[in-house]
Amino acid sequence: MSVDTGTAPVGLFTGQHVLAELEGVDPELLDDEQFLRDTLHHALDESRATVCQMIAKRFEPQGVTVLALLSESHASLHTYPEDGSIFIDVFTCGHTAQPERAVQLLAEALKPTTQNVRTIHRGRDYSALVS
Repeated sequence: MSVDTGTAPVGLFTGQHVLAELEGVDPELLDDEQFLRDTLHHALDESRATVCQMIAKRFEPQGVTVLALLSESHASLHTYPEDGSIFIDVFTCGHTAQPERAVQLLAEALKPTTQNVRTIHRGRDYSALVS
């Protein structure tokens, strides 16, 4: 097992997968590819995730998918402007990045009327090593 210069070991088979559905979002925001790219990038940066690459696809007549490849894993947005809804998926390995914070920042930017957020802990529980 390798260890970084901080207190938490790296390369551990562990992670957090945050899944969210936001509803009641302004349809114009959900169809704005650049806004979604910028908002996702900012949320990931602020949550200590490392963005390697980001791609997006705008669909006709509406809707956008944004995918971010992270050093820690991945994040995605799938929008449904006609319904005012968005699916958000942020998975990060290890203990450095904060995927729940990323989803919180996305929700603050999108201002939904309702949200359903779940966190799934994946892999092994190494909490004794990083506390």
